[in-house]
Formats: sequence, C-alpha cells, structure tokens
Amino acid sequence: MTEPISIKNLDRHGSAELPWSRARDVLVTDTPTADLTFFVGTVRPDGRPHSAGVGAVWVDDALYFKSGPNTRRARNLAENPACSVSVRLRGIDLTLEGEAHRVTDSSTLERVAAVYRTGGWPASVEGDALTAPYSAPSAGPAPWYLYRLTLRRAIGVASAEPHGATRWDFATT
Repeated sequence: MTEPISIKNLDRHGSAELPWSRARDVLVTDTPTADLTFFVGTVRPDGRPHSAGVGAVWVDDALYFKSGPNTRRARNLAENPACSVSVRLRGIDLTLEGEAHRVTDSSTLERVAAVYRTGGWPASVEGDALTAPYSAPSAGPAPWYLYRLTLRRAIGVASAEPHGATRWDFATT
C-alpha cells in the first residue's frame, strides 16, 4: 500500500492534518462507479501547459488513465512523463503529482479493463492497449494507451468536515 514518507499540514485555520487514507479510501470506493472527471496536466515540448479530462480508476493502490496515442496528452507524456492529475472527490479536492508511464503488460491491462467494466465502460484488451465500442471524443479513436501514475506528491483540501489542507509526499523509488 502506498503510504506517504512525509506529511505537511497546509491549513492556516487551525485544522489538523488530513490522513492520506481519507483521499485514498474515496479513490478506492468511488472509481470507477462515481461520475468523476479527472484532469491530467502535461507539458508540451515548448513548455506550455496542457490539460484534458480523462476517465481514471484507482486499482491496486495506483491511478490509471487512458489516452489515444495521437492525442496531445499522449504525445506530451512520451516526451516528458511528469504530470498532475486533479479531481473533486466526495469531501476532498485532490491533486496528484508524479510521472505517468504507459502500461503494456497484459495482466495489468486485463485487471484495469475489468475495473473499468465494473463502472459501465465495456473495455477490453487488444494487443498492448485498451479498446471498447466507444469512449470520450477527446480520447481519440481506439485503441487507447493505458498509463499508470507513479505518485510523488498529493495535495488534498477538504470540502467537508473535518476540514483541512494537507500535502503528502511519497517515495520516489
């Protein structure tokens, strides 16, 4: 289980630091069945930012998302895997930072496709990518690459009691 190596309370109003388990548990419970839009921020080769909504799932203590191979997001990640992923969860706004790398091993692809199916998206594995009868227009045409975020840092701001704001840093190994 991914646990932070350091925690910093960012709240300036006296609230206690938030436990990482609060954000992680909502990710486990609500992806993929809740109607969530994750926004992946990447960097273009010329340094300009790019952000796009994606369908993402938390599987086996990691965040996975998909992208068509010719999308700006996939081209940016091929050049520079550093990215951020933001989402408004039940009771907590969350930003995850790290590196996203393409997943091509069949066992992980099959496992993540199965989780997507539990949420209603009929994903299947074709070669080293995902396919389905449909996806969001911004994903481009099938097949879709699957990416795994290697988590380096997360920032959570609680929008429900108990309130607070916390930064969690994770090992880079």
